[in-house]
Amino acid sequence: MPDMLDIRVPDLGDYADVPVIEIPVAPGQPVAKDQTLLIVESDKATLDIPSPAEGHLIEMLVGLGDTVSAGTLVARLAVAPTRAAEAPGPASPQNPSADAGCDVLVIGGGPGGYSAAFRAADLGQRVILVERDATLGGVCLNVGCIPSKALLHVAAVTEEAVRLAAHGIHFGAPTVDLEKLRTFKAGTVRRLTDGLAQMARQRKVEVVRGIGRFTGPNSATVALHDGGTRDVTFASAIVAAGSSPVALPMLPNDPRVVNSTGALELPVVPRRLLVIGGGIIGLEMATVYSALGARVDLVERLPNLLEGVDRDLVAVWTKRNAHRFDRICTGAEVTAANATPDGIAVTLAGEAEAQTYDLVLQAAGRRPNGATLGLDAAGVALDGGFVPVDAQMRTNVPHILAIGDCVGQPMLAHKAVHQGHVAAEAAAGHKAGFDAAVIPSVAYTDPEIAWVGLTETAAKTAGRSVEVARFPWAASGRAIANGADYGLTKLLFDGETKRIVGGAIVGPSAGDMIGEVALAIEMGADATDIGRTIHPHPTLGETIGLAAEAGLGLCTDLPPVVRR
Repeated sequence: MPDMLDIRVPDLGDYADVPVIEIPVAPGQPVAKDQTLLIVESDKATLDIPSPAEGHLIEMLVGLGDTVSAGTLVARLAVAPTRAAEAPGPASPQNPSADAGCDVLVIGGGPGGYSAAFRAADLGQRVILVERDATLGGVCLNVGCIPSKALLHVAAVTEEAVRLAAHGIHFGAPTVDLEKLRTFKAGTVRRLTDGLAQMARQRKVEVVRGIGRFTGPNSATVALHDGGTRDVTFASAIVAAGSSPVALPMLPNDPRVVNSTGALELPVVPRRLLVIGGGIIGLEMATVYSALGARVDLVERLPNLLEGVDRDLVAVWTKRNAHRFDRICTGAEVTAANATPDGIAVTLAGEAEAQTYDLVLQAAGRRPNGATLGLDAAGVALDGGFVPVDAQMRTNVPHILAIGDCVGQPMLAHKAVHQGHVAAEAAAGHKAGFDAAVIPSVAYTDPEIAWVGLTETAAKTAGRSVEVARFPWAASGRAIANGADYGLTKLLFDGETKRIVGGAIVGPSAGDMIGEVALAIEMGADATDIGRTIHPHPTLGETIGLAAEAGLGLCTDLPPVVRR
């Protein structure tokens, strides 16, 4: 006799009483494991309720339009009876043989990895996706881009409320409920990770939780999270294992010393915070903790903050953020750090007296994880920890491809996603190549800084002839109304072809606007193309068109060009 299995709605996160909008199976039909039994809708998103086992659907206990919550009994399934073990005692971990093959093995479930896996599945490939963490999304979604943006949103709203006092709108001093803030951040992440899990099931991508290592050119083993190992054979593999924070050797092993992952957990709101590293991560975390009430010192070993970004844009940021910092030390290094009962005592080169901090954030860069995957067993070459690839993302072993942080700078999620699509298509035999002319970058600070293509500094260093067009936001009605008249939009045009080759924006929503500049570069646009494109008024985005007009000497929103 078959066993009867009650099927209940799994955890829906923050959702309850969500309506059933589709029931794709009927009683009496066979059901595969993970097959969708019903679909519910919540907050404009749909969620699948999958079958936890293979069997026959005996009874569907809900109908279209009914509402369900976590734990609601929705169906009964007839499944094959479970055989009792012949001998008592705990079962030993299983190690399935290597006949569990696949068309494409993807190692790493971050933005690049899951994008590669989903694209490969859409192309009809059987895909196994190996991810070491409990949820898909990698560093970016779980402990990087997404949670940091949730906290930066809170920081921006908090500080904007304070600024409104200058316009006659007064709010009380903010109070911070750290636990509710953590819950908001976690909820933001969970909505996205739940969506990824659903899309993996819809595409029949098998997700294996564990740490994968290559054992040969067509084989790998996965150390499973819950014990044991699993051997997998594959026709093609895509390496998408990401990167890890650099650990500074002079810092003590102490809970008051954190990397970006630890900082995003919001362990405390420190009275004094030291940020080591003046790149994007360091400045974003300084923004968050400052808005929550911390006083911040920042140390950067390079001569400038945001090295590689034009100084005129960084100067705008520095002026707007002077209130956050007690000290910004560039061209400086930490020489010693000791854990004391009062905090972490940190000494800088050339300074005799140590400063004590309640929390120290090390944000000094990241290193690729390629060297941890046993790629040598597959014959894949490494270069300084990175995996060299060609335009199709193929390594020196053609059926093994690599993407994202593993293959080199810039270490950005949106780069990894596009490379993941290319790798999946190449593995499926399609003609695909990664030929992006430019990759935009954004610092989601307050104000934001976004840039793409050639910078003015790089052009001068290379001796390249460029024409620089600037539009100061002090001439933008929308910027003035928004209190953002300090902003700047800058475009660079090749001195000979007159085509756009770079651009940068500093001000609110800079990251939302830089995509237009990237598209203009990819399309080979010149100043006339951009300037004659009608932008909506009044917007911050129209500063891109106005900058192009300024470059042509046609901008009527700026003083007339003096012609000699």
